[in-house]
Amino acid sequence: MNTALLTIDDIASRNTPALVDYLTEKSIPAIFFAVGMNVEKYYEEALYAVKKGFVVGNHSYSHPGFSSLSLEEATADIEKCETVLNKLYRDAGVARLYRPFRFPYGDKGGKNKAALQQYLKQQHFDKVDDTRLPYPWWKESGLHRDIDTLWTFDFEEYRLPHDPAFTKDSIWAKMQAAAPSSGAALYGENQRHILLLHDHDETEAVLPRYYQLFIEELIKNGITFDAPQFIRQ
Repeated sequence: MNTALLTIDDIASRNTPALVDYLTEKSIPAIFFAVGMNVEKYYEEALYAVKKGFVVGNHSYSHPGFSSLSLEEATADIEKCETVLNKLYRDAGVARLYRPFRFPYGDKGGKNKAALQQYLKQQHFDKVDDTRLPYPWWKESGLHRDIDTLWTFDFEEYRLPHDPAFTKDSIWAKMQAAAPSSGAALYGENQRHILLLHDHDETEAVLPRYYQLFIEELIKNGITFDAPQFIRQ
């Protein structure tokens, strides 16, 4: 059996409620990683995701490359997003049980990586349970020790509005690749994945309901979806 945890970056957008409704209709759990300034812009849309029972994690306030920041700037940006998310959960009337974190671009902070991991641990951010991922490179790279949530497969659909050479067919090819240039092969025997999609209105404009196209292709190929599980630090 091939299973996956679905994660969706960069909420909120105008399209967030439609995405939430689709996942709810299909009974597909997911973690949404929120950019604080996007939540402020599309507050009601973000509230909708929380009220529908989805975990909304911290994806920074301003979506910077963390290796370009000082440690103080990095922690301040994370904490600014925390303030936004705490208010969001209060306004939704929902207890905030889990606080996963994802670095924008997977940029773990360069020279500040170790200090940021210690910060995330000390602040009691929740680590996504990655103990059943079968890929040797995950442990060889030390990713199993990190508190933040990386991914094993990125659809890269965010590129569609901006890169004419990258098309829907490019995504189909990556989904079928036995050895993608980054991450792990999507299909195989007893695979487990942390999947990455994005919530972008620009992508919706060029490929309507893009998330449905890719998720239903996964389902057709036998992938089922795991509910988020966390390892308390």
